[in-house]
Amino acid sequence: MKEYKYWKKIGVEIQKELISKALAKNINYSQSPVLGLPGTKLDGRVFYEQAEFLKEAPFLQTIVQNPNHIGCHTVGESEPFFQGTQDIEKDVIQILSKDILQSQEDCDGYVTSGGTEANIQACWMYRNFFINTFNASCNEIFLIASQDTHYSVNKAANLLNIDLVIVPVDFDTREILPDQLDKHVYEAVKNGKKYAIVISNAGTTMFGSVDNPDDYASVFIKYDLNFKLHIDAAFGGFIYPIVNQNHNIGFNNKHVSSVTMDAHKMLQAPYGTGIFITRKGLIDNVFTKEAKYVNGMDTTLSGSRSGANAVAIWMILQTYGPHQWLEKMKILNYRTEVCCQELEKLGIGFYRDSHMNIITIKSADLPKELAVKFGLIPDSHDEDNNWYKIVVMDHVQQEALNDFISELKEFRSRERKVSLEN
Repeated sequence: MKEYKYWKKIGVEIQKELISKALAKNINYSQSPVLGLPGTKLDGRVFYEQAEFLKEAPFLQTIVQNPNHIGCHTVGESEPFFQGTQDIEKDVIQILSKDILQSQEDCDGYVTSGGTEANIQACWMYRNFFINTFNASCNEIFLIASQDTHYSVNKAANLLNIDLVIVPVDFDTREILPDQLDKHVYEAVKNGKKYAIVISNAGTTMFGSVDNPDDYASVFIKYDLNFKLHIDAAFGGFIYPIVNQNHNIGFNNKHVSSVTMDAHKMLQAPYGTGIFITRKGLIDNVFTKEAKYVNGMDTTLSGSRSGANAVAIWMILQTYGPHQWLEKMKILNYRTEVCCQELEKLGIGFYRDSHMNIITIKSADLPKELAVKFGLIPDSHDEDNNWYKIVVMDHVQQEALNDFISELKEFRSRERKVSLEN
């Protein structure tokens, strides 16, 4: 059994005590004569801070106290007014980078507004790295990803004024087509590209498919191209490396330089809670020197951030601990597997990575009315969509999946009956 050095299960009472101590280290706007901060606690006339239930709700206490986690607290100095909850955020980065993503060294990182920000943060950081290190121009840098990659890469390319190369995948296996990857990189080199920012997926939004980052690396090494590789594990980060201990999507892979995770998906944290983690020495490329009034300046895309989001992640991780979290993910995977077995019996075409809790069904094998009834999501809201997906989240109980399969069986039975009559 894997040993976890930093991720421990902690009881509720100890959590409350530790968060209370952290909040005590933060500024208390009601007691401290601090005149220069452009912020304060939540408005007491609207958000009643004396409510009795707050004593038993440390996350809500944190929201009311309203700590601003501007900047990245794993780098240099930070605003001293919020040191207590900043330390909790640093604990979160350490747990994720070392115990889940298998880094042997300290990493930098911060809690973002979500996966989109984290992916754009990575691309911004690498673009500046190539400019600062090699005096590269934007037209010498390109961003490359598969066709299943999240649309945030399109936003990144547009915002950063760099070209985006999209690599096709096999329709059935969702794997990157090696010959197409080679062809696209070759064409990029021929067109004067010298530096690549790679987005490799660990759980795509529609399919839950997982790219092999080494497939990308081998092609860039072949063409002697400088590259930085980012893993988008916004969906898969809290399940794929947990149930697959032999993964290569973390910092145990020498080619991986940064990772996106989303706590507001599998971890069930409040929306607006993602994570960006990177190896040391890279985030310096996005220091905003103009932010001189911020202690330590700022290296984040978002700037001001709620410290409560970091507390939420910490509480969830410590409530479960690594072993109970593994059990939870295995239960979701079990439900997913049972559903897949039933789909196979019915001859339904679908895709699923064996370590993920997403099933994506071919639309040709599924009546639209059934997809609508059970809330399946299409790959396109146009009429010509090819796939519908099921995501086995915590609320998706086995009974709901059984009901879906039962109705699908009835549909297939009626379909066969009509076929025989004709």
